[in-house]
Amino acid sequence: WEDQISAAKAGAVRSSAWQPCCCRALLCMPGSACIRLLPPAFGFLFDIDGVLVRGSQVIPAARDAFRALSDARGRLRVPVVFLTNAGNCLRKAKAEELSRALGLQVSPEQVILSHSPLRLFGQFHQKCVLVAGQGPVEENAQNLGFKHVVTIEALRKAFPLLDMVDQSRRPKELPPPTTDFPTIEGVILFGEPVRWETSLQLIIDVLLSNGNPGAELEDIPYPHLPVLACNMDLLWMAEAKMPRFGHGTFLLCLENIYKKVTGRELRYEALIGKPSTVTYRYAEYLIKQQAEKQGWKSPIRRLYAIGDNPMSDIYGANLYNSYLKSAHQNQVQAGVKRSPLAASPQTEDQLVQRKDCNISMEGCESILVCTGVYRHNADVPSNPEECVTETAFHGHRDFCFDPSLVEASYVVQDVNDAVQLAFKKENWN
Repeated sequence: WEDQISAAKAGAVRSSAWQPCCCRALLCMPGSACIRLLPPAFGFLFDIDGVLVRGSQVIPAARDAFRALSDARGRLRVPVVFLTNAGNCLRKAKAEELSRALGLQVSPEQVILSHSPLRLFGQFHQKCVLVAGQGPVEENAQNLGFKHVVTIEALRKAFPLLDMVDQSRRPKELPPPTTDFPTIEGVILFGEPVRWETSLQLIIDVLLSNGNPGAELEDIPYPHLPVLACNMDLLWMAEAKMPRFGHGTFLLCLENIYKKVTGRELRYEALIGKPSTVTYRYAEYLIKQQAEKQGWKSPIRRLYAIGDNPMSDIYGANLYNSYLKSAHQNQVQAGVKRSPLAASPQTEDQLVQRKDCNISMEGCESILVCTGVYRHNADVPSNPEECVTETAFHGHRDFCFDPSLVEASYVVQDVNDAVQLAFKKENWN
């Protein structure tokens, strides 16, 4: 409580007459009523790109927001999780990047990348998996628990005749056949790769060959190998004036190529990242962990999810809010597949997820800011019933388009306005 008392003295009152009373949760001025400093009953889920930064540039309102969230010593007074669909870096690196941008210490445990919930999918951790994306994909996979990892580059080197689009990379001589390459048992799509043509070709090769791209099969296997994909964002916002292609665009290409070649649908074992409900469930778990670590006894009842993309940030927060309402009614984890959470019960994360059947979280409010993908009066029409015809659905193929889920609980100008709105709703000084 010393931090909160210091903050109240320095920021809210700025008077030497205020003193801690016999109860350390109070501030007293002689002859006046006491102010009770209660622990927070709410937490924040912050998107990053378009909310806190644009590319490498910090949005000025972000620093204002985190000054309001911090005490006199620069430590957060409310539990916070940074929930991003980015996945081309390590959690530690993203935490360091946020620390520099926001001017406070962010720990890796406060960061959820698009692939972070894959820690829960223990049934795949012992399989030999092909990982696609960019950045430290192999290290990311190993940190998530995957023991046998093959990268696109390793596959290309083992089978150089498969990558034939770029003529400068074609082998000049016929290479000897590869005989000791392991059979691939699953595909993990972390994010958009650098060379789309190479990744698209080799992933399709693995699926068509049942994990043996050097072999020639007479029949196309179906169902195909398990595919797990992270980050379904069609678009994202950087420094450019218009949004850029995201991993959702790459997935769209992969799905359509597979269907064109085989005549069948590409199926996913799991889709991870916003707007997936399991990602928000994982975020709730980390929020509660923070509150327990800080010694805040009050249960966290509400989440405020702040984002700039109606089709991922807002859709996901509203979908999770619907899940919470349903869970309160029937006390089961409605909308979340049990298989990934029930597998490998030895891990601490899964034990917490499985035993927390008595849902304490009351709701998840969605707040849309106008500093990223969203544009005023351009994304969601005034009449929700006309949303299907007036608005292009940027969400993933496997998520049904419910027009009500892209309507934010609140629309504000920037992230500082969003934080102040939450403070007002929570009566938080």
